Amino acid sequence: MKGIILAGGKGSRLYPMTKAISKPLLPIYDKPMVYYPLSVLLRAGIRDIMIITAPPDVESYRRAMGDGSQFGVNICYGVQHVARGIADAFLIAADFINGDRSCLVLGDNLFHGAQLESLLEAAVAREEGATIFGYPVMNPRDFGVVEFDENNNVISIEEKPKEPKSRYAVPGLYFYDGQAVELARTLKPSARGELEITGLNEEYLKLGKLHVELMGRGMAWLDTGTPSGMLSAAHYVEAIQARQGQYVACPEEIAWEKGFIKDEQLAAIGQELKMTEYGQYLTALLEK
Repeated sequence: MKGIILAGGKGSRLYPMTKAISKPLLPIYDKPMVYYPLSVLLRAGIRDIMIITAPPDVESYRRAMGDGSQFGVNICYGVQHVARGIADAFLIAADFINGDRSCLVLGDNLFHGAQLESLLEAAVAREEGATIFGYPVMNPRDFGVVEFDENNNVISIEEKPKEPKSRYAVPGLYFYDGQAVELARTLKPSARGELEITGLNEEYLKLGKLHVELMGRGMAWLDTGTPSGMLSAAHYVEAIQARQGQYVACPEEIAWEKGFIKDEQLAAIGQELKMTEYGQYLTALLEK
């Protein structure tokens, strides 16, 4: 399975902050924003990853993330020259995906909770069709909303409906089978000139192959695409880490737990970062 982080776009909701640095390289508390979606892919066991970003930001990502070897994965880069929508990621990554199954996660979404691992395992195990997620929200009118039956088969998806058919919003995490690129190529730009991810999901719905996994109590989904969203996410991460002593979205830790990197590599990273709390946390993992 291939993983895609869509970190491109102009980041207009964070302008002028993004004039200085690419949005997903901005920090959320103690780590770059991009570490959070990367950690989701690692937890799903995905080791071939493409980061798609705007042309000016490619080299910044290369310096920050390299080829992914520090996480035991392979990272390559794609360029979105014009912000043409989320589903455009599958056209950019067509050769990278090469008919394989894929997972797309948005670069400014944060997921955390004890249920996350089992949700990802269920999505990875589904070899046919597409899997989206449903997250309960107080204000479903502000989101894309999914309606589903008692077997979690999707009945409808609506974008910001006036009368929502459920209270479950669709967050920026999607799993697809090998048809994703082919179906993305059939999409027409929406009224706002973009290839909408809802459009791709609707194609799977027409085929009767769209499923939903529900995020329940205790799961956190945070959109960090605005200044207030970044602040809320930073407070959340700080509170969890300070109280539990366990880091949120630490890709080196996840890679080590998954066996992607060995003790020696984790120790070397911890030593390199020994003057930081982050490095000291990595070193302490080996002492438990």
